Amino acid sequence: MIFPLEKLIEYKSNMYEITCAASRRAYQLSMLRDPEIEGNDGKVVSLAAQQVFTKEIDFRIEEIPVT
Repeated sequence: MIFPLEKLIEYKSNMYEITCAASRRAYQLSMLRDPEIEGNDGKVVSLAAQQVFTKEIDFRIEEIPVT
């Protein structure tokens, strides 16, 4: 499944955060060799973006204290 462009256009929050979350999730999926990747025609990034945008997975941005 390819991620629908409409979801990306309708997204109103911080685009940088969700891009980082999708990128990190894509890395996780590829390292785990998740079987869902094959069900998505091998498209890891679109699968990760879909999971993040549909809130199938949660993410949080950790603040690094400045010293």
